[in-house]
Amino acid sequence: MKKGIVLLFALFILLQHSNAQNQLSLEEAIQITLENNYNIKLISNDLEISKNNVSPGVAGALPYLGGNFTNNGSILDSKQIRADGTIQSKDGARNSNLNYGVGLTWTIFDGLGMFARYDQLQELEKMGKENLQVVIMENVASVTSTYYNLVQQQQQLYAYDTAILISKQRLDFAKNRYQVGKAAKLEVLNAEVDMNTDTTNLLRQQELYNNTQTTLNQLMARDPSIRFKVTDTIPVDNTLNIEVLKEQALKHNPSLQAAIINKRVRELDLKIVKSYRYPIVNLNSGYNFTNSKSALGFATQTSGKGLTYGVTASVPIFNGFTQNISEHNAKILINSAEVQYEQLNQTILSDLTSVYQTYQTSLVLVKMEERNQRIAKENLEITIDKFKLGSITTVEFRAAQLNYINATVRNSNAQFNAKVAEINLSRISGAMEY
Repeated sequence: MKKGIVLLFALFILLQHSNAQNQLSLEEAIQITLENNYNIKLISNDLEISKNNVSPGVAGALPYLGGNFTNNGSILDSKQIRADGTIQSKDGARNSNLNYGVGLTWTIFDGLGMFARYDQLQELEKMGKENLQVVIMENVASVTSTYYNLVQQQQQLYAYDTAILISKQRLDFAKNRYQVGKAAKLEVLNAEVDMNTDTTNLLRQQELYNNTQTTLNQLMARDPSIRFKVTDTIPVDNTLNIEVLKEQALKHNPSLQAAIINKRVRELDLKIVKSYRYPIVNLNSGYNFTNSKSALGFATQTSGKGLTYGVTASVPIFNGFTQNISEHNAKILINSAEVQYEQLNQTILSDLTSVYQTYQTSLVLVKMEERNQRIAKENLEITIDKFKLGSITTVEFRAAQLNYINATVRNSNAQFNAKVAEINLSRISGAMEY
């Protein structure tokens, strides 16, 4: 009895704590995840880098302007023999040469490679957006599944709580019968054992519920010790159509869209490689200052300043056949991108078909288990009335009680499985809302 009282007291504390918790809606959980989730933040940073790289400068289409400064000196023992035979020498002669200025280099033609690089940077930005969508949908799906897992466990908590209340009534009834001499002590002990078993099951379920809350807090990247309540129901959309889902997947699945973009990136790689066959033409210009000092010679000091300009061009003639190899490898990568797209496309359609079959089966089970729960509840109510009248045994009473608990658990499991299938269908088809 003491052990049973302790368990009931602990259960009472847990339930009181649960009632004092704040309500967390699915929309709030998703919003917190979008703001705090570490994976989303990391992939968002990658996207920001891709956006920053979409620039003519990064593509090599803008000129380079730089400053230069050179100051050299020397101390030499010098000797000069002039054309007329005179000799001039000096030990420790100091010489200096100072140059500074600005220079500009602008590639005006590189086989159109700069334009292909700019287009590629734009495609990489698009790929970054699709990769972000992949991560967001995966995390939203995880949060949604975990949230409704909590709803399922909460429903089971209510079922176990109801079982304890019924077991408590049965125990009280058995004690009363024992006190008036209408029942043996064995009936009281059996009732007490069953009540303690139900209490243990509830405490275990409460432990699982709290651990799942910790998991959801982790997905939301917030304090894992925060406790909250969730909604009471699991809404399931029973109108999904496989053909519509397949059409949506081909248009909106972010992984598939990223594969399409990856193929375009590879095609632009080939354009860049082919541009190396053409000449590179640079415009060069600058403004420089020079000042030279010499201890010997006709001029001991020379200075100057002014503008320099010119054009340089380089033409590839032979590079050991590496150009042909690079182009061939680029074509292979394009083919690989096509194969990856076809492989991913088939995987997505196969996953949709498989998950949709699970979805349809789950919908059938939801209806069946809902009916089973109603029957089990009605049967339990009738059994309780008969038990009070003494027309059935404790074994029959316990069987009806367990049937109701098991039917409730199966019903919540069926609803949860159907919801998980619905979530996965939305994620795969790219139709998930957040």
